[in-house]
Amino acid sequence: MPKRARKTRETSDPIEAALALAAERSWREVTLEMVAERAGLTLAALFEAYSSKAALLAGFSRRIDSQVMAARDQALADRPAHERLFDVLMRRFDALAPHKEALRSILRGSLGDAEAGLVGACLLRRSMAAMLEAAGISSSGPCGALRRKGLALVYLDAWRVWLSDDSPDMARTMKALDGHLRRIDRLIRLVRGRARPEPSDAPRPA
Repeated sequence: MPKRARKTRETSDPIEAALALAAERSWREVTLEMVAERAGLTLAALFEAYSSKAALLAGFSRRIDSQVMAARDQALADRPAHERLFDVLMRRFDALAPHKEALRSILRGSLGDAEAGLVGACLLRRSMAAMLEAAGISSSGPCGALRRKGLALVYLDAWRVWLSDDSPDMARTMKALDGHLRRIDRLIRLVRGRARPEPSDAPRPA
């Protein structure tokens, strides 16, 4: 008796399905069942891969991190750190650009949600470590932790500008990001200059 051919059904990406729904309605209204239906999956199949909306956002964040790191420009390896970080973060904004409306909805829908805030903080810390590494800057150890925190503050402020920046060249975003990175670079150079030991033949203060 001949075997029956197994029916297959192509499915779309659950993460893309969630983002599409977020762009159409409030993120608070989006459910896993809606995501499964949009992606052409059963709820059980979706739940096995992504057990919550937070898991979907985590998957999206990791995907963006990977895209930015894969597009690393080796030609910038010898450039100053702030230029490398500028390039990396602008590539991140380029990768996020197709999903800007969805991200606006997700931000509005996450306000006041403690769980979403905690998840977002964890994702931000991971992403900033990835961006530092993509720029050729270590994210490890105590110094790396400080770098992650400092870059997170820069990124969040630039991200706030980017959300309302609808210009084709992202001029406002680039200006905000460049300004922050240059100020941090000047501060680091100033601190390093003050931390240099005095020459042995320098007159000692009374």
